[in-house]
Order: sequence, then structure tokens, then C-alpha cells
Amino acid sequence: MNISTTAHTADTADTAAVTAVLDRLTAAWKAGDGAAYGAEFTDDATYITYVGTLYIGGTEIGTAHQALFDSFLKGTQLASEIISIRFTGPGTALVITRGDVHKGKAGKLHKIQTYTLVRQANGEWKVAAFQNTKHKALMEAFSFKAQPATRPAAA
Repeated sequence: MNISTTAHTADTADTAAVTAVLDRLTAAWKAGDGAAYGAEFTDDATYITYVGTLYIGGTEIGTAHQALFDSFLKGTQLASEIISIRFTGPGTALVITRGDVHKGKAGKLHKIQTYTLVRQANGEWKVAAFQNTKHKALMEAFSFKAQPATRPAAA
């Protein structure tokens, strides 16, 4: 996982701990291990897929992913790049990534993801919320052309 930019409002240990959660998610996906994937989420986490499915809690997230890993996502891997990590308080981190699922060599990253991580009472970081959106470059380009004022600075 590459970090493109990182906010420097927390110490390097927090940044490393948050990045390690994302690394464990990637490893669990590669292993096809739904339980390990779900274990990185809080008991009340929200997980919204790019098609709009909402899962609640690490157990449900893990169970659903195991079914996916055992079927049409069998043998796939996650590819992702961290765009930013922003600590909004001593126990909360917002992470924006570009990512996608692939078999074999990773290609273009077509999705934008938002992770909200929270520090647990024992000091561990867990994902409390995840949102996955498929980037629609053609629609975005049309929107920017039709109304240039809608283009964000990051585009």
C-alpha cells in the first residue's frame, strides 16, 4: 500500500497503526479469510459497498465477505493507494484511498474509499465505517465541462 499524502497531526505510531489495519484487510482478502477481514471492524461498523449494500458490524461484514471469497471473488486481491490520513481527534482517523479488486496483476484503481477508524479502549485501531464508491470518470469529466465550478482542487 502506498501513502500519497499523510496529514501530520498525529504521531508516526498512530499513522503506522492505522496503515497496519489497512494492510491486514488486504492480507485477509488475499487469503480469502472473511473472519480475519471482519475482525478489523468494530462490532457496530457500517460498511457500504459500491453497489449500495449496507452491512452492519464486523461479524456480518466478515460473513458476507467469506461468501464472496468462496464464490465470485475467489482468488482476487485488493489493490489500494492511500491518498490521505487525517486525524480528527486523538482517537479518530479518516483515511481516503483509491482501490480496486483484481485477479493477477493490478490495473487501474477505479474506486474511491473512505475509512473511519477509531482507537479502541485497548489501544487498537478498528474500522468503524467504510464507504466504497466507483469512480465514473466520464460522468465526472462531463460534469466539470458543463459546470467548471464543480471541479474540486484535488481533481
